Amino acid sequence: MDPVIIVGAGPVGLALSLALAAQDVPSVVLDETPGKEEPRPARTVVLRADMAALVERLGCATLRDEGLRWVGWRAMRRRQQTRHVALDLGLPGEDGAADGPEAPAAPLHVPQHALARGLRDAIARQPLVTLVTDSRVDTIEQDALGVRAHTRGPAGTWWRGSHLVGCDGARSIVRKLLGVRFPGRTAVERHAVAALRTELPWAGEALLHRQPPWRGVGDEIAARPLPDGVWRIDWLLPPRGDLVTPEALVSRIRDTLAGWCEGTTPAYELIDTGVHTVHHRLARRWRVDRVLLAGDAAHLLGAVGTQGVDEGLRDVDNLAWKLAHTWHHPDTSPVLLDSYQSERRAAVAALLRAADQALPVLRGGGGLRTILPGGGRSHDTLLADGHLGRGPLGALPAYPHSPLAPEPTEGRIPVGTPDGGPVEDVRVTAPDGTTVRLRDRLGQGRLLVVLVAPGTGVWDRRHWVSAGVMPRLAEAVDALPAPAELLVTEAYPGAPAHAVLLVRPDGHLAAAFAGVRPEELHAAADAVRGGSDADEEAAEAAEAEASEDAVAEAN
Repeated sequence: MDPVIIVGAGPVGLALSLALAAQDVPSVVLDETPGKEEPRPARTVVLRADMAALVERLGCATLRDEGLRWVGWRAMRRRQQTRHVALDLGLPGEDGAADGPEAPAAPLHVPQHALARGLRDAIARQPLVTLVTDSRVDTIEQDALGVRAHTRGPAGTWWRGSHLVGCDGARSIVRKLLGVRFPGRTAVERHAVAALRTELPWAGEALLHRQPPWRGVGDEIAARPLPDGVWRIDWLLPPRGDLVTPEALVSRIRDTLAGWCEGTTPAYELIDTGVHTVHHRLARRWRVDRVLLAGDAAHLLGAVGTQGVDEGLRDVDNLAWKLAHTWHHPDTSPVLLDSYQSERRAAVAALLRAADQALPVLRGGGGLRTILPGGGRSHDTLLADGHLGRGPLGALPAYPHSPLAPEPTEGRIPVGTPDGGPVEDVRVTAPDGTTVRLRDRLGQGRLLVVLVAPGTGVWDRRHWVSAGVMPRLAEAVDALPAPAELLVTEAYPGAPAHAVLLVRPDGHLAAAFAGVRPEELHAAADAVRGGSDADEEAAEAAEAEASEDAVAEAN
């Protein structure tokens, strides 16, 4: 079987190659650059807790040393603090001590070059990934059996693959070769950016300061900490303002630091600067037969707390298991790969729509209630939601209307996670006695079947693994039409005792059942993999029969 061809070696393309390798799928990554990451401390990414966990599962070892999880979030307006949120620092795979029952999980802030370097280091240890530098794609051809891509450069040649995924950024050559349109808005926001080392009053906390009372610094400033006393500071610029000169930027830095430090500019070391321009665009199509788009090649966003790289990694999380299943089982229903576009494009479109609706009002000072769900809250709260993963601007994606959603059945029950939503990262135990976080079992191409069994944590495994409903459930899991792992948890939000949860390989809830229901569980698992071949053949036969009947009636 030919490998998957991945075009582009940014964080999204590198992560996809590792996610496929974790499911025994080989890939070739075509990188048009020489393969060296230029350090740019002012170019950083913010990853939600689940995507930081994904990157760590892929073997990226740079996050804990070169990234920082914020301990809190502050919002200020003029001279007043309007909001302070303590954040849960629980690390993936560990028991975290939350700062309160409603404390959001702390996001991870890391320089993009450090993230990419860590992924490249992981690839160097992965024999299933071939990384080819100085290779720019200029031609793509595909047929019923695979894809061919031609690269120019020192290693210019034809490459053959089962599928091709364009992760080659905003100016994607793959998207252009496919003829896929990329409509949207240019220069939605502009920010002057500086990375500097200094001491600020809010160690380890991120800050969003609106309408600061001192002149010459703009209407909005964001400060986000990094390790070793480094901060990334962003100043919102006028949409069509003049170029930011070095002198003007230094003046902004000095005035801002003095304003935050009781009128005196503290000592600082300026490390890196830049101007960040945010665009909002969404590709019309994310799949053309055996060629798919992901990351910035499929979407651009970044205003009011939305995070482009984080969303690109969600593309990886969604696509990798579907592509791996299709690679291992070529007769898989096309519904499975089609669901990548229907799920992810709808999720990103909702974020873009929320941001585009909120931006004019947030920047203009009007009311939100009539145009944005949840808009009756204050502007500061809404902006914080975007940065902290809450509300219409920041909530984690759910796929309730996915083509992979199982049909409702008598045994289905509601739990604390809605159907299609990301599951809670509860502690789980495997039948072999291994106890981990649920998130640690994701990304391996297997469905997860989770039994809610209070009290199992204090029993000896030898007793509960062969008691009650476990033997019957284990038999049902073994009979599923796709690989699955059986896990047990003492409790799950909103779930009664003996509830059974079916979780997709990317951590989204497919269905929850009241007890062990083998037939319903089997049907749900079949739906998650796109439906059985028998169902597809029956549908095709029914369509053919209907066509014959129509011809007969016409005659």
